[in-house]
Amino acid sequence: MRSAIFLFFLFIFQGQILFAQSSFRLKGVVLDDSSGLPVAGAFIVCQNTTIGTSSEADGSFALSIPSGGHDIMIGSTGYENETRRISANAGGSENIEIRLRKKVKQMDEVVIQASSEVADGWVKYGQHFQDYFLGQTPNAKKCVIENPQVLRFYYLKKKKRLRVKADSAVIIKNNALGYRINYLLDSFIYDYQTDYSLHSGVTFYAEMEGSDQEKVVWKKNREVAYWGSRLHFMRAYYDSALVENGFLLEKVVRKDSTDVLEMVMNPYDSAIYERIDSTEVDVLLFGKYRLTYLSAPMHQFYLEAKKYPLISEGQVTTLDLLNGFAITENGYFYEQREVTSGGYWAWKNLADQLPYDYWPDHY
Repeated sequence: MRSAIFLFFLFIFQGQILFAQSSFRLKGVVLDDSSGLPVAGAFIVCQNTTIGTSSEADGSFALSIPSGGHDIMIGSTGYENETRRISANAGGSENIEIRLRKKVKQMDEVVIQASSEVADGWVKYGQHFQDYFLGQTPNAKKCVIENPQVLRFYYLKKKKRLRVKADSAVIIKNNALGYRINYLLDSFIYDYQTDYSLHSGVTFYAEMEGSDQEKVVWKKNREVAYWGSRLHFMRAYYDSALVENGFLLEKVVRKDSTDVLEMVMNPYDSAIYERIDSTEVDVLLFGKYRLTYLSAPMHQFYLEAKKYPLISEGQVTTLDLLNGFAITENGYFYEQREVTSGGYWAWKNLADQLPYDYWPDHY
């Protein structure tokens, strides 16, 4: 029986294999690691984009991708997934060989499952999971998880912590932005003592089919979601154009037991901003920061939920930067675990996120 993730990718590739605007050519072959034989029908996808293809009978594949940074995931039914980071230069090409290892059946977290799995987890915790996984925005309210049966809920009483895992890809229909999302959920954790949540996984997007009227609405909603987003910020920082794009960056400094904001006067100073080559920059910022997007106010729903005054001069996000990060020209950045956010970005979450191959008309 084919896995849900394989069938999802097969659906994507039927109409999304060629991309006329792409400027980097990725070619290669997918082989069985043990036998060296070709793996036909393997999926090859750019994470967090709408871009993917599948391997031919001889294991070969070719994929056109936009310039910039990408994590490429390769996999097939019965095999462990493989991930490669690709830095795509305009007009360039690369040829890679991927060897997939067959999955080894094993008992996964038997003790946890036996002691803490909640039998009716979706009924008890489904809404809470959606609030912190998809978000609590107007866009989130228009999202539907189409296969909640793949989710497994675990409540750890001593730690007062909810953990969610998935047997296969979580399929989300985003009726606000016009995407069907395939999310490979590694883990979701919510701590009831701190009201802190964290989830990790891999996202793949597919364009939904719709009427002309629906497409107009989706286009407008995507632009609203983009401006002020993390993707917008990363692209603006790469372009050395934070102020021009409406962003104000301030460092949180502890003085006399009080947090004080100090404006980052030159975020492109050579000590913290280094251009590695034509497609990548290193940002050496560490500690806590406040990021304000001045070109749009925070949504009324957010202000009401946080019990803030219903008038705001900008969208405020808090950033914890651990060890710096690198940004490529399409807004992809790494290591992503080094950048954690709170405030407005955390409220928006998956329902308001866009793929790396999305660009607004007037960027």
